[in-house]
Amino acid sequence: MDRPTIDHRGPEFAALAKECLEDIKAVFQTEHPVLIFPSSGTGAWEAALVNTLNPGDRVLAFETGQFAILWAKLAENLGLKVDMVPGDWRHGIDPAAAAAKLSADSGHEIKAVLAVHNETSTGITSDIEDLRAAMDNTDHPALLLVDAVSSLATAAYRHQKWGVDVTVSGSQKGLMLPPGLGFNAVGPKALEAAKTSTFPKGYWRWDDMLAFNEKGFFPYTPATNLLYALKESLAMLREEGLYWNVVDRHARLAEATRRAVLGWGLEIWAANPGEYSNSTTAVLLPEGVNEAAFRTLVLDKFNLSLGAGLGKVAGKVFRIGHLGDFNDLMLAGTLAGVEMGLELAGVPHRKGGICAALDYLTETRKQ
Repeated sequence: MDRPTIDHRGPEFAALAKECLEDIKAVFQTEHPVLIFPSSGTGAWEAALVNTLNPGDRVLAFETGQFAILWAKLAENLGLKVDMVPGDWRHGIDPAAAAAKLSADSGHEIKAVLAVHNETSTGITSDIEDLRAAMDNTDHPALLLVDAVSSLATAAYRHQKWGVDVTVSGSQKGLMLPPGLGFNAVGPKALEAAKTSTFPKGYWRWDDMLAFNEKGFFPYTPATNLLYALKESLAMLREEGLYWNVVDRHARLAEATRRAVLGWGLEIWAANPGEYSNSTTAVLLPEGVNEAAFRTLVLDKFNLSLGAGLGKVAGKVFRIGHLGDFNDLMLAGTLAGVEMGLELAGVPHRKGGICAALDYLTETRKQ
């Protein structure tokens, strides 16, 4: 991305934009449009809501972690009525609970279901395919809007096959870029809903964006240098092997991380092994150990930045990220820093978690 910024109304830019807009579809696994906004994932959240819904509409959400809470709060700030299914933050979305809520909504007041695929705050991945099946079994017309900010290009994700109407994502996780690009992958049902949406919008308008995108342009100044980076990111993913080589690498590094955590005698925050995240592992510290103090020590001693506990788990868990441009040696260094940090901080643990991870990485390399 370290290149001169070209004229965003010229033919060279149009060629770049068209390539990015077409190639990003493979990552979402869709043939339908993917819109690229100069924004964070939060902006892409808002774009998904204001293009498909109307003020006062009711939406169904699930309390699976901090980012589910934040998306629901944004929806409330826009004037939407949020029906939140409570959760313990240790489990993903319960499709049966979704089906029960939709079945009870005989008047079809619920216009959309908001689901976070991978909760980075808790290290939990929900089953979107099962959620879509549960929705279909109720014959409810609600749209399915999914946050895949931290699961895109790290875990299996199939926007079109799973019947997702809008997938929201961002550039700073599996796509390996700095923050600054927000994505909306949109299906036909969402595009149809956009025709009757009455939310005031300018910056986020899908129809304006789609009209300009047809010719390789944007309705306002784009993040040109991030598009250079996106082009290279997509090439890297193709070279490694989209889809499954990329997903398998993330799954392998995630499993090695979990083996280290269990080797230390610590607890993985996610309660259901079937919902373990490929992107992040949240680790529960023993009672009385403050995660902020532990993370500060690790940062000071080893220049290793661990993820903070967010929301309800603040002070209780720290998070190990294992996503994006990440490999065996990078993970080994990360886990070594954590194990040394546990010792220096006096956190009760068993030694050798790093050995469990290295054994697994070595054995899987043999295979």
